[in-house]
Amino acid sequence: MIKFSNVKKWYQNKTVKAIDNASFEIKKGDFVFLTGHSGSGKTTLLKLIFKGTNPDSGEIFVDNENIVNIRDSKIPYLRRKIGVVFQDFKLLYNKTVYENTAYIMNALNISNSVIKLKTEKILKELGLWYKRDSFPHTLSSGEQQRAAIARALSNDPLIILADEPTGNLDIDNGKTIIDLLRDLNYKGTTIVMATHNLDFARLVNNSINIVLKQGKIEKISG
Repeated sequence: MIKFSNVKKWYQNKTVKAIDNASFEIKKGDFVFLTGHSGSGKTTLLKLIFKGTNPDSGEIFVDNENIVNIRDSKIPYLRRKIGVVFQDFKLLYNKTVYENTAYIMNALNISNSVIKLKTEKILKELGLWYKRDSFPHTLSSGEQQRAAIARALSNDPLIILADEPTGNLDIDNGKTIIDLLRDLNYKGTTIVMATHNLDFARLVNNSINIVLKQGKIEKISG
């Protein structure tokens, strides 16, 4: 599903090594935690998976396709396979919860009838249907995070990438988000979640933990 082979990534004119010769494989249906202190390379690794940045060397495969040198015209097709939940949500604050969830489907020219059915289903599953006409600034942090997950689910992705999705939440809301991701994983979605909190990683049985330190993979367990 996802494979890194000797991947390196530098920043600041190649003076800061963000990812240092990373090699690992994530299989379909895995629930993977990327753990490590701030600055260890977790966010960069996620960006490499959805082509938010490019490696300086090495190979990256997503769904059996080497994405390192794919044409720009193929990047949207890659991203249709991937739902991304950003740490700062990146919700569209001039749009309602319903409109945020439907946004990607509208961009893909999916029919209105299908958009309506899917959006209602997703928001009901995430307990947000009663907030469908609310704007993001009126939501709690937990509700905003669930809205971000709803948007990520809208195109039925094979993979969910979540960057510190519990970082701004209290313990109870954090556990709720983990439960939501775990349920998606049970249904077959591959989950890759970056977190600095090992307590959350321990909540998911049979998960895999990739530990990063200064851009290097220090350990893989699980």
